[in-house]
Amino acid sequence: MNSPSRWLHSAALASGIVLTLAGCASSTGISPSAQLLEPAGVGLAAAPLPATSPALALDWWKSFDDAALSTLIERALAANPSLGVVQARLARAQAAVSGWEAADGVQVGGSLGVSRQHFSATSIYPPPLGGENWTMAEGRISGSWEFDFFGRNRAAIDAALGTQAAVQADLQAARLLLATQVARSYVQLGCLLEQRSLATRSLTQRERMLALTRQRVQSGLDTNVELRLSEGALPEARQQIEQLDEQVTLTRHALSALTAQAPSALDTLTAPLRAVPATALPATLPADLLGRRADIAAARWRVQAASSDMSSAKAQFYPNINLSAFVGLASIGLDRFIKPKSQEYGAGPAISLPIFDSGRLRANLSGKTAELDAAVASYNAAVLDAVRDAADQISSLRAIERQQLQQAQAQAAAESAYELSLQRYQAGLSGYLVVLNAETSVLNQRRQAADLLARALDTQIALTRALGGGYAAPEKLASALN
Repeated sequence: MNSPSRWLHSAALASGIVLTLAGCASSTGISPSAQLLEPAGVGLAAAPLPATSPALALDWWKSFDDAALSTLIERALAANPSLGVVQARLARAQAAVSGWEAADGVQVGGSLGVSRQHFSATSIYPPPLGGENWTMAEGRISGSWEFDFFGRNRAAIDAALGTQAAVQADLQAARLLLATQVARSYVQLGCLLEQRSLATRSLTQRERMLALTRQRVQSGLDTNVELRLSEGALPEARQQIEQLDEQVTLTRHALSALTAQAPSALDTLTAPLRAVPATALPATLPADLLGRRADIAAARWRVQAASSDMSSAKAQFYPNINLSAFVGLASIGLDRFIKPKSQEYGAGPAISLPIFDSGRLRANLSGKTAELDAAVASYNAAVLDAVRDAADQISSLRAIERQQLQQAQAQAAAESAYELSLQRYQAGLSGYLVVLNAETSVLNQRRQAADLLARALDTQIALTRALGGGYAAPEKLASALN
């Protein structure tokens, strides 16, 4: 038998032995148990295109047509430290991808060493080596490449890529959350300022009522009981104003923190409370909702990353085959180091496999399988929460619209009653106390109108977040989500 044939025969025999022994460490009986929720199972029916959820722009806040709000949100997105934390996680994930990609390629290294050594005269070294001191010199360039027959490295790269994509989606989700926090705080500030304006007017009204009550007491038309009640209403009104001032200050502080500014930076900020174009409400929740939410995309990427991680762990049960080669110079004595006869080189495969590892690989695979189950459970929980969130905001907006219609009618009646009472007072047909009572009803209705408008704006912002805020999952992932 010639030499090449003998080598091939030996390699085939070794491979057969390796594959046979590979059964000693087995992954049998270890598999994930959690199942992904189907969109239809949570009430997301695939709808024709006209009925899909409304498209949103990534800069959705510009639809409010408020320069101050846009400035605050853009400053928050540029300077808030919470985004820096996510960006650092993204950089770490990208580094992990680069590390695994590098491990999957050819590895080349070099070494150079010089040492002074005394050779034993009674060992294997013949004269003139034995019993003498010699300088040993060696220089070598070596390379290796792993044949990824069973996909261990490929799966590890896929897991790292999935983690990177998940963190990228996390960054988009964090940006949306931050933008909505700023917008909702801004609306809250506008509502508080409107309530303070109405509270100031209420205080003025109570001062007038107190003056009128004093006149009626002096005229014998009222008693000191009515007088004391009117006097007690003033501190109550001033206390309400103080409470609103406190809430206004705290809300401004919150906006300052969100935009990475000093607490006093927004002390003069005002926020007009006005209606904006409403987001079109879908008749039903379409399946593409999941592809429009960055948090759902991140959860799904983590499922894919965990699945690839488990595949990589399972591939560790199979043989690992490496091809290595080296070339270099080696000599005894520096004067011979660069001579042609000092050359050395070699190449060959190396096969390693687990046989008995006391359950280490099974424990590792069990851990990765549990991580996959946890990722699936987290994804399912995120889907359920997203569906509930979107349904809640849609229902609330519809309810608020109905409440606004009823409140508008009640306010119109109160305004009309106030005008009639004022006309009767001016004509001498009724007392001013009737006018003040009618004005109280008007102020109460205006407070309710401001509250409902603020709720409508806040819920509309929450719906924008629930519908993804303009995010769109990559096409490959979106098809998996739907």
